[in-house]
Amino acid sequence: MWKRWRLLNATDFQSLMCPCFTFCRIFGIFPYKINISTFKCSRPCYILSTIITCFSCVYVIVHINNILLSGGISYGDVTMNLNAVTYFALSGLMIIIMYILIIPRMQVLQTILRISSKLIPSKSYQQLSRLIHVKDILGTILTIIEMFLFFSKTNMFKFTFSNILLILFAIYLEMVIFLTNMLYVNCVCVLKTCFKSINDKLTYLQRIVVDDIKSISVYKLFCQGNLFLLLEIRTLKKQHLIVSETVHMLNMIFGLQLIIIISQIFINVTFELYTYVVRWQHGLLITLDWQFLDVFSTSMIHYLSKIILLAWACESNKNQAKEIGVTLHEILNSTTDKEIKNELHLFSLQILHCKNIFMTKGVTVDATLLTAMVGSTTTYILILIQFLILSHSCD
Repeated sequence: MWKRWRLLNATDFQSLMCPCFTFCRIFGIFPYKINISTFKCSRPCYILSTIITCFSCVYVIVHINNILLSGGISYGDVTMNLNAVTYFALSGLMIIIMYILIIPRMQVLQTILRISSKLIPSKSYQQLSRLIHVKDILGTILTIIEMFLFFSKTNMFKFTFSNILLILFAIYLEMVIFLTNMLYVNCVCVLKTCFKSINDKLTYLQRIVVDDIKSISVYKLFCQGNLFLLLEIRTLKKQHLIVSETVHMLNMIFGLQLIIIISQIFINVTFELYTYVVRWQHGLLITLDWQFLDVFSTSMIHYLSKIILLAWACESNKNQAKEIGVTLHEILNSTTDKEIKNELHLFSLQILHCKNIFMTKGVTVDATLLTAMVGSTTTYILILIQFLILSHSCD
């Protein structure tokens, strides 16, 4: 994999995902080794992942206990402490789920590797690597920098053993969340390219059908080539079914992880907006000061970029899958052969049954998720403001 890998110039699935796999292996969430085109569990990496998971669970429990105890670690007021408790609890749950799903995650990566090697040409890999390689490398660097800036602004960046251990552990938790999101988005982009390849082949078949029907001299040759068209349509139908099943498998494997990621983004954005915007100075005061702009330039942009990238990848994949149905009906309107029409009707029914929607345990991940999060964040900030007014009602 290292010999074939070149930055911004991928030729296959391994070289495309090499930066992502490397970062995941460093942080202990990729205990696999790749032999030619097969994923296998690596025993040393699996043992390392087990040790990291056990240590993380113990540390999360101890740290949450220190936050809840009076006189323990404090991140500020009650709202910020509550935000920290939910963050570390959800992060610990994420690490446990990632460890439990090591084998199923390997299987879905193996499936994506197999179908992408058959459907995606090398040129498409090169175009896709310009997005994925830059996103993975730049996003990892910016995430680490953002975490150091966060702790420096909260006055916790002191050279004591406990603070340094907390900072390193918080960076590890944030990187696990970021890498999980990055791995999922990369898989979605690869599946989107698979759908695009199927759609391009259908567009090519449509051009053949239209050109042959317009040319009377080759109409006899077109009739003799019906068998070729039927075989191509059946092959594309099987490939579409495999890609659709992979989408369903991806939803099953990454469902709980995505719910945790979305919940963390929603909770952090809500609490930070409430903390840095809402004030009580002899009455309710909502103001945008330099401190809010400072926080917005670091953590808020980080959270928003993650959710926007996630929603964009799933929305574009869903739209690409819908384009296959449009192209299929264009071919159906262009041909008069009964056998081809019957095969196209079966293909159309298959597309209707395969929704190819990215869902995480009931939550649909697409552009509507952004509007839902904006509405929910506004609602819960208003609820927190009501509690703030109620707490000062007796002053």
